[in-house]
Amino acid sequence: MQITYTLTAVAAATLLGFGWVAARRRLALSRAKHRSLAGHSRVAKWMAAQVPGYAYDEAHFFASDGAPAAVQASRRAGLKALSALYAERYPNTAAMTREARAVLPDLDFTGSYRVPFQYVPQLRRHLTVGAFLRAADGTMVEDLDGNRLIDLTGSYGVNLFGVDFYKECIAEAQAIAAPLGPMLGAYHPCVLDNVQRLLRISGQEAVSFHMSGTEAVMQAVRLARYHTGKRHLVRFTGAYHGWWEDVQPGPGNPMPPRETYTLRDMDERTLQVLRTRNDIACVLVNPLQALHPNRNAPGDSSLVAGRGGAGFDRAAYKGWLQRLREVCTERGIVLILDEVFLGFRLAPGGAQAYFDLRADLVTYGKTLGGGLPVGVVCGQARLMKRYREDRPADLCFARGTFNAHPYVMAAMNVFLRRLETPEVLARYKGLDATWDARAAAMNAAFAKAELPLRVAHMGTVWTVEYTRPSRYHWMLQFYLRAHGLALSWVGTGRLIFGLHFGDTDFEEVCHRFVAAAVQMRADGWWWFDPARSERTYGRALLREMLLHRLPKALRPAGLAPAPRGRETPAPGADALSA
Repeated sequence: MQITYTLTAVAAATLLGFGWVAARRRLALSRAKHRSLAGHSRVAKWMAAQVPGYAYDEAHFFASDGAPAAVQASRRAGLKALSALYAERYPNTAAMTREARAVLPDLDFTGSYRVPFQYVPQLRRHLTVGAFLRAADGTMVEDLDGNRLIDLTGSYGVNLFGVDFYKECIAEAQAIAAPLGPMLGAYHPCVLDNVQRLLRISGQEAVSFHMSGTEAVMQAVRLARYHTGKRHLVRFTGAYHGWWEDVQPGPGNPMPPRETYTLRDMDERTLQVLRTRNDIACVLVNPLQALHPNRNAPGDSSLVAGRGGAGFDRAAYKGWLQRLREVCTERGIVLILDEVFLGFRLAPGGAQAYFDLRADLVTYGKTLGGGLPVGVVCGQARLMKRYREDRPADLCFARGTFNAHPYVMAAMNVFLRRLETPEVLARYKGLDATWDARAAAMNAAFAKAELPLRVAHMGTVWTVEYTRPSRYHWMLQFYLRAHGLALSWVGTGRLIFGLHFGDTDFEEVCHRFVAAAVQMRADGWWWFDPARSERTYGRALLREMLLHRLPKALRPAGLAPAPRGRETPAPGADALSA
């Protein structure tokens, strides 16, 4: 009997011990998450589902920040003039955008999330941002009405060396691939040359080809799980790695996170989690997060109060990556560097060369395709292998019909060969100094004009910050377009230059940027009540949302239910579109 009691006591103590260890690990995991909603995916997803759909009426549209009547009148006149200019300047581009929006959900989505949702229906009555272009050359794009704008979209990161560069890559690739044509399954001879060049660039041992950056990251994570036998991955707060599974957790994904831990970037508590847990297969790093650590990618639709906190510290981020590398090596965790966006933008050897880092797996995409769609994984041979010789039925299958497409491989080959030419390598010389000086010049121009703006940047990738709160910062994107600057649908959240921008090109961008901001200020959109802070605006918005959840009779004036469907706009005054 005594033996039974003793064994029971030991078992209970053991279970309690295991429970205490598990609790400590769970607490460490919670502490390693960022305090913001961006670090708590489940909470963010739940809160997003609670936000009520409503819109401002015409009067409240101009007065949502409590501006006096004179300022509201100025805003009305400014929007009327801007609307007339858009209607006169972009009629054909707008007409095609209207027609396409009804059948292209991408346009419907980007048009609705270009600005904070409360303002969309009223703004839709006045302004159209066209989604179509008919030509591009140098630093310029041309719409269907013949308007030429300076391109700050960068083709989502593809356009690193200028559109003419990629036109030439594609034309040369057509000649290379034409004898074989779209013959799939077998490889074009240029594939081996691509592999050899990528191995030299990446410092890795094996390569696989895919059709998008998202696919490449999916395969890298899949391989890490296969070879480690572990399920969970760690990503960092705010980072983007494609829109698959729960690697994009929180709002925007219909599935809750299951096997993804979203932890603080550049934080010792994260390293402690990596040191103590046994269920982590890999760590995903997007080096672009060095520009805005622990924050989601910026976009104008989130500017309900302000945006700040961006800034790139190369030395600090390099130190963080090296500490992360050490811990992953100690624990047998696969370190994956996602260079789909930044690859070749910081240095010819990519972010690995720029930060003096060697990842276990590295992914590329965008510009590497020479203007055509591509995704690539480079990695250690042991991690890239898709089967086990001692267990022949245990596979890690991955194939795709269009993987290693002859025309894509040929365009990549042209890109990689050009990357090694003296002319292209010369564009990297003094890269940081050049773009640091340009950012300083633009900030000086903002200060001279007494504008509430500053820019932060990571090389050629820029974001605009606002130095005081306002409910209307998002209006700047429409003034910028009126002054001949083309932005992506996220507006001033991300400006993407190319290495082909010369000093004269940049000076023109700076001139137009300042002129647009000055006009916006003159139209009253940056009226400022010194008694209000960013927190004040945030609290007011939260109160507004809570009140809108009350019965209709108790709701404040100026708020209407979200419009159902897409109303037919008046001629010349259409919805926002991408």
